[in-house]
Amino acid sequence: MSDLRFLIVDDFSTMRRIVRNLLKESGFSDADEAEDGVAALHKLRSSKFDFVVTDINMPNMNGFQLLAEVKADEKLKHLPVLMVTAEARKEDIVAAAQAGAAGYIVKPFTKATLEEKVNLIIKKQGL
Repeated sequence: MSDLRFLIVDDFSTMRRIVRNLLKESGFSDADEAEDGVAALHKLRSSKFDFVVTDINMPNMNGFQLLAEVKADEKLKHLPVLMVTAEARKEDIVAAAQAGAAGYIVKPFTKATLEEKVNLIIKKQGL
């Protein structure tokens, strides 16, 4: 059982619940949720997290903007950010990588895909 703390960011509560349940089934039971980048940033700055899973398309502050804010913040820039999107546009994948995303995953995804991606990032980052 991992003690890593996840923040799941998505404007759809159903999607947050799905991701949360998949993480839980993969052994990551410590998770919190935020409905957009603004709320996520507030939580990240006021509490300790180890890993961010964020949707790209959200109101107020999208996933790319959130990623940019995280990477520009001395206290947060070490955090791995896994981007989730509905469409696998090549330019999005490139942009995510260039902006410092730890990985990229396309909806709909299975538990196996999420688990594999998360574990790969954890290993790579030495978490």
